[in-house]
Amino acid sequence: MSRIALVTGGTHGIGLATVEALRHELDYRVMALSRTRQPHTDSKHWAIHYQCDVLKPDEVADVIERITADYGHVDVLVNNVGGGGRWGTDDWLTTEAGTWDEVMRKNFTAAVAFTTAFLPGMLHRGWGRVVTVSSLYGKEAGGRPWFTAAKAAQIAMMKSFAQTKAYARRSITFNSVAPGPIQIEGTGWDRESAKEYGKTLPLGRLGFPHEVAQVIAFLCSDKASLVNGACIAVDGGQGMSF
Repeated sequence: MSRIALVTGGTHGIGLATVEALRHELDYRVMALSRTRQPHTDSKHWAIHYQCDVLKPDEVADVIERITADYGHVDVLVNNVGGGGRWGTDDWLTTEAGTWDEVMRKNFTAAVAFTTAFLPGMLHRGWGRVVTVSSLYGKEAGGRPWFTAAKAAQIAMMKSFAQTKAYARRSITFNSVAPGPIQIEGTGWDRESAKEYGKTLPLGRLGFPHEVAQVIAFLCSDKASLVNGACIAVDGGQGMSF
């Protein structure tokens, strides 16, 4: 029986590329979660699309209940939903205090909710993969502080879960990826600005969603059985941390 995967934030960018990679590379049955947007891909690549705004706790609880009722369990969870890197302003003092809370809830709190909801099923079945999409700015300074804090919290969460022997010894792994700048439609990178900024990077260009998705797919496979608690940079060498 094909393994069941859930990708949050799964209808565009890295999430959509991950859905396609899990389906094509691993032959998983994939569910996608998004706030509003329907999948923009061939329907045969989808099991089902669920709609949920992760900033609304009632919707999170409801979608977890619906997925559990429909499928019973999730073998692979990719916590991709997130954002907020452009929220607020460069001036801390003129940014509304609520920005901290909203960015943390969209990134960290949502990942906690989905991970803890589907982990018991993984324990029962004796296998599971959880991958959380963090950011280069979760590993080092550079982003706006609320975004850096939320992304660092995601990495710390995966490391903490990974070091829990009761989970690791049931063949469940927890990892994160830390993308650098990725050219995604609708996120502020038009072709010309991406080209100019890309010239400043080691590879001379921005990354693309499928390049991150391939790393995620590896982490979600049996081949990555010894990779647990890792945070893998997918940034073309831009990061300064070891």
